[in-house]
Amino acid sequence: MRCTDKQPRGALKKRTLLAVVTALAFLLTGCGQPQYDMRYTADSEVSSFRIVSLGAEQRTAEAFAAGLCVVGSDIASEDVDMSNAVGAGLFDVNRQKTLYAKNVHERLYPASLTKVMTALVAMENGTNDMRLTASANVKITESGAQLAGIKEGDQMTLDQALHLLLINSANDVAVMIAEGIAGSVDGFTDMMNQKALSLGATNTHFANPHGLSDEEHYTTVYDMYLIMNEAVKYALFNEIIHMDSYNTVYTDRNGNSKDITVKNTNRYIQGDFQPPSGITVLGGKTGTTSAAGSCLVLISRDSSGNPYISVIMRADSSDFLYSQMTDLLEEINK
Repeated sequence: MRCTDKQPRGALKKRTLLAVVTALAFLLTGCGQPQYDMRYTADSEVSSFRIVSLGAEQRTAEAFAAGLCVVGSDIASEDVDMSNAVGAGLFDVNRQKTLYAKNVHERLYPASLTKVMTALVAMENGTNDMRLTASANVKITESGAQLAGIKEGDQMTLDQALHLLLINSANDVAVMIAEGIAGSVDGFTDMMNQKALSLGATNTHFANPHGLSDEEHYTTVYDMYLIMNEAVKYALFNEIIHMDSYNTVYTDRNGNSKDITVKNTNRYIQGDFQPPSGITVLGGKTGTTSAAGSCLVLISRDSSGNPYISVIMRADSSDFLYSQMTDLLEEINK
């Protein structure tokens, strides 16, 4: 590009600022993007460290990932055998450090890990006491789908629905939440995808709110870290995923009471598996389909109370999933 004397200096400065901001946007949006070399010069008005000086006011750009763990390649450990899973990651939330990484940017089917985003969008856009009514679309006939058994015309609050969604992993409840929040499943999935992009989860695309397999429904280990990291900011989410069971009463289309009791699908919460000494599993979300394999995302803490997010996707079986997750959590103690 050639500049001429006819171009006002103010316009040139604005163009220069725009070019720098654009370059920074590419630098801060993750792997696979073009890299721009902008050398730091302390006396320069425009650099990768100092954006522009406008009068007496100094303005700086904060990196998008300033408070996040970042990772560009695998981080191995001789004590972690992840041969029975395709992707895995362990992230130190407070120190913004990635402790382990295997294929964290590979697109994989998330199965019911999807429901972390479903809950996040619902909590952001609904109220706990809003009443939801099930449509005929809650009837899901896919083989192996996890269902709470709700019928057309059934009613419950969003609070009740979120408990059934996250504890029981109910696909029919996911549809009811989506339609209650957005008016349609398609409208809700649009909200899910917009939220994913706002979090920097650029390797994620959702096609539904429950996670049943679809070629256009995928995420990555790293993107699940980003989504989980946002969801755990909500007290209700943390409360729900820590519960081992849940009982509630909702109503059918005629106003009759219907009682339901569900158990948490997380085998750490159920006590089937124990985390390493000094590590407390606060909760998480499971996911299993034939295409996705066995998946798990957890929020845990060490003996000092520091939080960690761990993710394993496409493990060969549930037993492998939990044994490998225990080995992964052991990395926290090192």
